[in-house]
Amino acid sequence: MISAIVVIDEQGAIGFEGGLLCHLPADLRHFKSLTMGHSIVMGRLTFESFPKGPLPGRQNIVVTRSGDYAPEGVTVAHSVSEALSLASMPGDVFVIGGAQIYAATFDMIDTLYLTRIHHRFDRYDAAFPIIDESQWETVDSEYHPTDEKNPYPFSFITLVRRK
Repeated sequence: MISAIVVIDEQGAIGFEGGLLCHLPADLRHFKSLTMGHSIVMGRLTFESFPKGPLPGRQNIVVTRSGDYAPEGVTVAHSVSEALSLASMPGDVFVIGGAQIYAATFDMIDTLYLTRIHHRFDRYDAAFPIIDESQWETVDSEYHPTDEKNPYPFSFITLVRRK
């Protein structure tokens, strides 16, 4: 099974200048709880945005065109299909970004874990593919209001592709 996990705003924006749109500690905990113990697939720029290198407790698979890219602690792939074939941890493989990797895998995704920020950011340069709601069934949704640590209201939404 291939899953994707992503934070999007109301217009589908996912990032700006190599980073997330905002800091939501609750989403970071949610991301960690879902992906721990699984293989995660990402593009090189997404990987390089991690301040401490590979995410612990997960097989970090980085897709890059560079033939000599070999950071310590990651599995390097040169295509999405190669990345998926190299996934060796049990359970779902999680696609975690960026925009090009989401676009390349979107038709393969079985489950989509969305954190939808209930806000429209003016500045963004990366977006998630358009979600055709007729193709997906919402199986879980959990709303969270703004609080002292999370500056925007958001929802955790789980979508499963209709067969």
